[in-house]
Amino acid sequence: MSTEREAASGPGGRYAVRDAAAYLAGWWTIDRTVLDVRTGTQGTFSGTAHFRPEGGAGAVLLHVEEGELTWNGATAPATRTLRLCPRPDGTADVTFADGRPFHDLDLRTGHWNTRHPCAADLYEGEFTVVSPREWHLRWRVGGPAKTQLLCSAYRRAARPLP
Repeated sequence: MSTEREAASGPGGRYAVRDAAAYLAGWWTIDRTVLDVRTGTQGTFSGTAHFRPEGGAGAVLLHVEEGELTWNGATAPATRTLRLCPRPDGTADVTFADGRPFHDLDLRTGHWNTRHPCAADLYEGEFTVVSPREWHLRWRVGGPAKTQLLCSAYRRAARPLP
């Protein structure tokens, strides 16, 4: 089934996604801004995300991001790996690469809010599917040592990326 058929228009131009794993599978480009709210320092991340079956044809998808982070005038490689564990109802659990819980994900209305406490910090995430080929993710991070805003746009790659 094509991604076009997976999504249907919803309120506010959002696209409802029946199956998060089916929608996310494949290659995406990422453009992200990172803002340190306390200092006003802003950086960027540019790269790719690949959602692929873990260990071959399993139901769990590895979510691997790779790219470059520019912060305070320096650019360095940056990566992260998460796991997307689909549920039968089209939602999913997201875990860190080592299996620790991160957050739940439900894109059936095209919009999802979630939270993740991490030590003294709180991560508040907002997912918005804007089309069959684009979704946005905003994380607000607050705690005693940091206050950050991370805004990402994911766009489906026209072809597999190296």
